Amino acid sequence: MADLATVIESNPAAEAPFIKELIKVWRAQDSHGAWESKSDLVLLEPYILDKEARRALPIVGDPDPETIWRLELFFNAVALSIERATGVMVSPMMKMSHEGFGRMVLIGGRLIVVNKQLRDVHRFGFDNLGKLAEEGEKHVNAGIEMIEKFKAVAEY
Repeated sequence: MADLATVIESNPAAEAPFIKELIKVWRAQDSHGAWESKSDLVLLEPYILDKEARRALPIVGDPDPETIWRLELFFNAVALSIERATGVMVSPMMKMSHEGFGRMVLIGGRLIVVNKQLRDVHRFGFDNLGKLAEEGEKHVNAGIEMIEKFKAVAEY
């Protein structure tokens, strides 16, 4: 795991705005200071699932609570990023079966700003930090675009 930490720490994607927001969300979860000695990006290691790690996971499986929690924190960071950019309060809402299939929606006012179908949640992760940042930014940009297009609904 030390090699992965070195790769993450030296990655230029670490400066992406979404990664910084995700780190803030993770730090906010540490109410007892258990992660104070960990670097910010080491906290994000569980999001990195390279091809070898992904192959080790079963094709069909139930997501564990920690994976669901990471998924929720990911979309919380998306919601907060959209909120900061638009000034519209965005709330996440997830409905998922025990098998890892479902939906995540981010709601601003009466507008669904992000609508993501969830599949194979037990395999939730990204090849590298750059892909994590890219996926987060994609959702953030889509949410901002939706709010700009339907501003009256988002502010209703």
